[in-house]
Amino acid sequence: MEEVSNGALQNAKSAVQLVITLVGGMVLFLGLVRVAADGGLLRWVVRGLRPILRRLFPEIPEDHPAMGAMIMNFAANILGLGNAATPFGIKAMVELNRLNTTPGSATNAMALFLAINPSSIVLLPPTGTVMARVEANSAIPFAIWIPTLIATACSTLVAFTTCRLLQGLPVFKARLRDDGEPETPAEEPDDLPEVELPDLDAPREPVGPGRMALLLAMAAAVVAGLVVQVAGREPGTAIWPFFRDQFFSHWTLPLLIAGFVLVGVMGRVRVYDVLVDAGREGLDVAVRIVPFLVAILVAIGMFRGSGALDLIIGALQPLTSAIGVPAEALPMALLRPLSGSGSFGVMAEILQTHGADSFTGLLASTLMGSTETTFYVLAVYLGAARIGDARHILPACLAGDFAGFAGAVVACHLFFG
Repeated sequence: MEEVSNGALQNAKSAVQLVITLVGGMVLFLGLVRVAADGGLLRWVVRGLRPILRRLFPEIPEDHPAMGAMIMNFAANILGLGNAATPFGIKAMVELNRLNTTPGSATNAMALFLAINPSSIVLLPPTGTVMARVEANSAIPFAIWIPTLIATACSTLVAFTTCRLLQGLPVFKARLRDDGEPETPAEEPDDLPEVELPDLDAPREPVGPGRMALLLAMAAAVVAGLVVQVAGREPGTAIWPFFRDQFFSHWTLPLLIAGFVLVGVMGRVRVYDVLVDAGREGLDVAVRIVPFLVAILVAIGMFRGSGALDLIIGALQPLTSAIGVPAEALPMALLRPLSGSGSFGVMAEILQTHGADSFTGLLASTLMGSTETTFYVLAVYLGAARIGDARHILPACLAGDFAGFAGAVVACHLFFG
């Protein structure tokens, strides 16, 4: 019982210390992403998404508010602006329901939107995950970047394919209500923030010669720095492994910061003001996850201290090792679709116990960015549109979650052995 008591107290303390460590990074990165988004990065992503979504949702008129809201939702998710994505997603569902000919039952467009949403590709791994790896003394915090991209690509592709395959099956056919009750049209929730869709076709101011000179100077400095770094490597060291290790260890973070700021400068953004204003969101997120993180880490600490976790891992190890999955990572994979804060707590505990740069730690970090909290997304979005019959949405989402897990395992084996 001593180990159980110590595990509870120590992990409660560790949870608060972890959040304190995360605050700075979350404030910084959420602010930087907002600077880049306001500077034009969001517009670039939106412009790339528009033709794709027109093909994916041909039944939605191009000028319908639902199309604009979906584009902005996917763009915000890709940039890691989860809090900004949710209002757009809710608005998209409400607008899609206005086109619904079977009220109460999800349309094919709703199903596809919700199948892709939890598994959408992200350009960068979650900020909290990277900062948790930094706190766990990772030598290469951004090593999970490419594996996370691969995992999210797998989950998105499989979720899309599964949704398309299932939507035509009779068992998932959209049905009208037969209980005699009149349908109540969906209305936008009163507490939904006002969403203003930007004019995507509005002309942008041309980049002045001063800003263009700054861009070229920075690009030249980066290339020169990389050349000097590679030229100064120890004799006999292969170029690609050296470049890869140096890039992910020391270059990624400065380049991201400089790149985001540069995009803001090029877009005539008041960088400092936007950075400070958006950074408050990071502080709010960190404060909100404290109770959840304490609860899950205390539970894990007591469970591990009792010896039950070791027994379960020992029993599963022969089965999971055969497919290249550490048994210690299974709780993370199972909890990820259910709870964002809970899965983050499990990941943080894995990083502290096994090390951030161990295969288990790298896999857990990659899993954190491979998919979203599927059940939370479905509950919020379906509830906003008052949809009771989800049809094939859940099977498609779960297929995407499984593909994200499998993609993370394969990618981690390819990159980390």
